[in-house]
Amino acid sequence: MVETEEIIVDAFAALLVRKPEAYDVVVATNFYGDILSDLASELSGSLGLAGSINANAETGLCCAQAQHGSAPDIAGKNIANPTSLILSAAMMLSWLGEHRRDEKLNRAGACIAKTIDDVLDDPANRTRDLGGRMNTDAFGHLVAQTIANETVTA
Repeated sequence: MVETEEIIVDAFAALLVRKPEAYDVVVATNFYGDILSDLASELSGSLGLAGSINANAETGLCCAQAQHGSAPDIAGKNIANPTSLILSAAMMLSWLGEHRRDEKLNRAGACIAKTIDDVLDDPANRTRDLGGRMNTDAFGHLVAQTIANETVTA
């Protein structure tokens, strides 16, 4: 049985700040969901840390995107945190694996998500928004290389 609770969005925002660990899944309209997911990702450390997919159970379609919006002020500067987009791709692989019953896709998604955790464990590997010095390209290359090393040793 799934326990549900209906909460007005402004009250939920306050509850999310007060006790974020109390919520596993939040179902909201696109507008409210966008606002609440920004809040939740900031609570985790940065808007750049949350992966995101939009999936439709009726059509069976899924779209992966960075959880945050565009950042025109840093466009082309190689300083954006790519974690959100990488985790979004991992989520989509896992979603595809589940819907296609393809364990390889599930493992790929899990591998990418674990690699992000492992890479971010070392403060030297963090981007500027997380207090580090790594740029977008270097972080992406490190994640890709870590995955490549994992698959060779696995």
